[in-house]
Formats: sequence, structure tokens, C-alpha cells
Amino acid sequence: MFIFVDDFGWADASCFGGTVSTPNIDKLAGQGTQFRQFYVASPICSPSRCGVITGQFPARWKITSYLQTKAGNKECGQADFLDPQAPSLPRAFKEAGYATAHIGKWHLGGGRDVTEAPKFAAYGYDVGLGTYESPEPAPALGSKTTPWENKREPQQVPRHERTRWMVDESMKFLQQHAQKQPCFINLWLDDMHTPYRPEEAKDGKDNKDNKGEKDLRARYAQVLTEMDRQIGRLLEALPPNTLTILCGDNGPEPSFNQTRTGGLRGMKWSLYEGGIRTPLIVSWTGTVPAATVNDTTVVSSVDFMPTLCSLAGIKPATTKSDGEDMSAVFKGEKRPRQKALLWEYGRKPGEAGKVKGGFPYPKEPNSRSPNLAIRDGDWKLLINDDGTGVELYDLAQDPNETTNRAASETATAERLKKTVLDWRASLP
Repeated sequence: MFIFVDDFGWADASCFGGTVSTPNIDKLAGQGTQFRQFYVASPICSPSRCGVITGQFPARWKITSYLQTKAGNKECGQADFLDPQAPSLPRAFKEAGYATAHIGKWHLGGGRDVTEAPKFAAYGYDVGLGTYESPEPAPALGSKTTPWENKREPQQVPRHERTRWMVDESMKFLQQHAQKQPCFINLWLDDMHTPYRPEEAKDGKDNKDNKGEKDLRARYAQVLTEMDRQIGRLLEALPPNTLTILCGDNGPEPSFNQTRTGGLRGMKWSLYEGGIRTPLIVSWTGTVPAATVNDTTVVSSVDFMPTLCSLAGIKPATTKSDGEDMSAVFKGEKRPRQKALLWEYGRKPGEAGKVKGGFPYPKEPNSRSPNLAIRDGDWKLLINDDGTGVELYDLAQDPNETTNRAASETATAERLKKTVLDWRASLP
């Protein structure tokens, strides 16, 4: 069971230091291991999800921002959907005999004016129940209506009931298949994405967050509390010996002055730590150590392909993963990462693109980052693709990225600069 939470900040869960109580997520953490140096492949939804599915950096597949209209995608220099020839984690499990399902947010093609995106089956799913940003939106989640609109279609569940519906469908899929064959389920929740709507709009009036930060924080807390409750329902229904993963797809928006990132600099749309480091909890009774915190090993979402296939004893969909097999780490080993991690987000520094919203950027102070980044060991370098804006941080000593060491650690800066710029030049 892979639970992927939209816009989930590093410190949103109370077991990671959050201020809102999340007893069910905390219970999952008590049954498994928290990984506190976990990175996603992008600070925005579509490329982050691409990294999970393919086990590769999403820029390989020309997905560098959120997938949108054809005109917007063209302006961003990206594809309209994930190429079905790309490596696919669910396909690897399906070919090994698993029943496979995707339930919830997809955002890897489909919606708006992109009508030719491949169906879920092309990626290896037996069942696909997507949101409107998918090739096959589930009617209950809205066939043409975005979840943040005030209006909804007659058959569409209210925004505050979306997670309940997704959990119900996950439980239904398990009831239908779990006794016959092993199951692989993506449950990709979207209710932590603004605007927060913990209840139905009253009297047809706009129920967006427009009453100031105090009201916004209160709504955020209500939505997080309800999501945690529904996750608790799901965990109670899971068959014994289920490998369960819970993590976020990118950093939070808003960050509430970095409280949702635990003080890490940045937020969604930023390559600073707050935009790409999210919680990761892995639970598997008898295999993954319980009540354990790993705050030393750097783990990435591109590791899921080799790691999960290794744990399941199946053939991975590609031998060219950008990730590492972290199965030993999931079983309790603590070791340094072998491969560097690289990111790209945003182009044309200082511009948002000709198409509105092509590359959204943070408006919160000190959160707008250069558009390339690399982490190698404890060092992290950020730089624009034209070679400007070099920033170097020693994350072991400075996890909040406050002191730029580029001028004093010139050899390290030059080495990482060459690596990341060469990588960028190699991309489609």
C-alpha cells in the first residue's frame, strides 16, 4: 500500500514534530521506521509522481512542471503526458502476478485539453480511478470539475469526503482481490492541496480560504485531522503482513513561516530542503524495524523502483534506475548513499513563463531557489542552468541552508557545479 499525500510538509505529521495531532499516522510510524532524510524527485506534483513510477529523474521524460494545457506544457518545454514506454513500477508488479490499482490523484497526463493521454492500463494498472487530471477520472471525484472549484457535479462527492471515498475504494479493491493474489495499490490523496475545505460551502457562497492566516491554519488543521482519521480506517482494514509506505509528493504550500517544514528553508516550488524533503514512513511487520527513526541515510523516491522490487523478489521494470536498492536500509541498515541526487525545476530565471502558471514560484521570503540542485554526501549545491547563482550548503551542519559555502569550499563547488550542469546538458 503506497499512500502519497499531496503537498505534505516535512513536519505536518505530529511524529515529525507537527503541531496538529495525527494519531493514526503516528501509529503507523510506531509500527515501522521514519526516514527523516527522504527526498522526492521534484518540488511539484507531476514530475514528483513521474519519479515514483519510473525510478528515474523526471527530466529524462520531459516532465519538469505540473502537466497542464498543451500550450502551457509547450512553454515549459515538456511532454503532455508520461510516455507509456517509460519504466513503470505498477507494471513490474502486474507482470509478477499482482492485482494493481491506482486510486486518487494521477497528474501524469489527461485533463484540460490533453485528451489523448494513455489510459491507466498502459502503465500496468488493472483498475484506475483518477481525478480530473487523469485519462480516466472517477465520476465520484469529478469528471470535468477540479477539486478546488466551489461547484460540483451531481455524482461528485464533496471535497471534504474525497479521502473517505478513496479509502473506501481501496478497501473494496482489497476485499475483491487480496484473498486470491497479492495486491499493489497506489492511494494518492489530494486533500492537503489548497484551498482547504473541511466542510461544504454554505448558501452557495465561495468557501475558499479568504479570511486570513488564522482561518487558513484552522482549515488546514481540520483537513489534516480528517485525512489522518481516514488513514486510520484504512490501516485497520489492511491484511496482515502488508508493506505500507506513506510520504509526501513535495513540500507544503503555504508553509506557515516554515513551521510545516520543521524550519527547513523553502516550500513547494523550491529546490531548497522544504520543497523536496518530505516525511517517509515505511511499515512491514517482521521486516522493517518498528518504532525506529533513521535520520542519517539519504533515501529518494527514485529508489522505490529497485527497492520495492527487491523486497518483493520481482524483476524491476528497468535496470537503469537513477535510484538505489534500499531494501537493506528498509530492513534496518544505516549506510551512506552511493548515488548523487539531482533536480531541475523552473527555467528562465526571473520569469514565470509566457503562459500563466507555467512554472509557479514561491512568494514566501527566501524560498525562491536556483533551478538546478545536486546532493552528494552532505553537500548540496544549487545553481541556475546558465551557471549563475551558485549556492553550496553542508547539510550535516546547516540543514536549514543558511550559510552559503561556495566561496570557501571552491573545489567542492566546482566539482558539483560541473556534475549538475553536465547532467542538465544531457537531458532531452
